[in-house]
Amino acid sequence: MTTTGCGFVVGLADVGCVRACRVDLCGRRRQCDGHLRSAALPLLSRPREGRAGMRGGNPLVTVEADQARVESRLAAGLVECPRCRARLGPWGWARPREVHGVAGVLRPRRSRCSGCRVRHVLLPVTALWRRAYATEVIGAALVARAGGAGHRMIGRTLEVPAGTARGWLRVMGGRLESVRLWLLQVAARAGVDLPVPKALGCPWRDLLAALGAATAAVTSRFGPVGVLGAVTAWQVAVACSAGRLLAPGWPPAGPGAGRNTSWP
Repeated sequence: MTTTGCGFVVGLADVGCVRACRVDLCGRRRQCDGHLRSAALPLLSRPREGRAGMRGGNPLVTVEADQARVESRLAAGLVECPRCRARLGPWGWARPREVHGVAGVLRPRRSRCSGCRVRHVLLPVTALWRRAYATEVIGAALVARAGGAGHRMIGRTLEVPAGTARGWLRVMGGRLESVRLWLLQVAARAGVDLPVPKALGCPWRDLLAALGAATAAVTSRFGPVGVLGAVTAWQVAVACSAGRLLAPGWPPAGPGAGRNTSWP
């Protein structure tokens, strides 16, 4: 997600494809590579040991971190239902929760679809689905692992329980190649001609190289500055995965998923 003068971009992930959609700050929608709904995700409940439990079956929609901007778009009917693509409207607030690394207490906005009447929770891109630590904290742990650090050292450095850091590394370690290919698809479909990252001899470093390529492609096309400042690589990762970077079942399996069809 990023802004360039009058608009911002939110990358959304769904089964088999990755697309980008641009929305003007004045409320007009522009089609870039097609419009795609974000995946429906369960509602978060109280975080525990680095992971937030699921509660209920309400879908979760990933939005930008600027709450004022979210309110503005929601009131203007510019947020779409991930199920039927009708407009979402304000519908109260989810209960407050603590996400380590996010300033203050996070209280996600609730919304209700004007079409199917399903209620949704809007989670900012600074947080991941079912994780009680901010995106940047988890990203720092993955970067440290690529540098050779173990989960105990990472835990001490980031002031995170060693078991929590080990859980993040275990999940990502089981999907390094599929996530790498997914990010390369994002980079290719952004429409920017960038070189394919060279193999670095380490799956973790190859993953970060692919993330760097995706970030460079997105920011080259739409600009490097977002509503709250510079767009980070891990914000791009969250947007590309619709908040599911460490969630079960992501990246999705199926035709076109988990392989790079655009680059050699």
